[in-house]
Amino acid sequence: MAKEKSAKVTTSGAPKYFPDQFDNEEVLYVFRKHPIVMRKGLVFGSLGLLVGPLYTLILTYVHPNNPPTLTFFYLSFVASISIAGLLFFPSWMSWYYSVFIVSDQRFIQITQKGFFHRSVVDMGLSQIQMVNYEISGLQETLLGFGTIMMQTFVGDLIIHYLHHPQHIQKKMLEILREEGVQVSDAPAPQR
Repeated sequence: MAKEKSAKVTTSGAPKYFPDQFDNEEVLYVFRKHPIVMRKGLVFGSLGLLVGPLYTLILTYVHPNNPPTLTFFYLSFVASISIAGLLFFPSWMSWYYSVFIVSDQRFIQITQKGFFHRSVVDMGLSQIQMVNYEISGLQETLLGFGTIMMQTFVGDLIIHYLHHPQHIQKKMLEILREEGVQVSDAPAPQR
């Protein structure tokens, strides 16, 4: 899922897509996790939609002689939509602002968790030895997500819930080969 973003121009005239981008660095590929990572927020948001109508229903049974008006029902439903949005927003924000960037010099993983926690993993392309992917299970197969495993000189980097991992792996291997990095797309033999 490559995405073009509007870029700011640096003093050297090159477009700048993210704040930590070097002046002579070119962004080659940007991707995100699968939207399935927002499922918890979607469930809570859906439950939030029920608050207003259930409150109106309870008032109808508690006060059968004086039921709530239709206007009250609509206002409580609008309040429910607001509650659902507030419950869903943190999940959406974590998904939207968590991105993976492949430039001509490095691989950057930016992970946003909630409002106040951001984690950045920055590794040079020359540190990547192998890029593999795995799609396991019915849910991952039907919904088209999986896991990318990158073997590096400093350890393994495993990224779960990626949308179409086979396309991401292929694109990353193409970029690594174009940049002159020797990678293997099969496990190294054990000695």
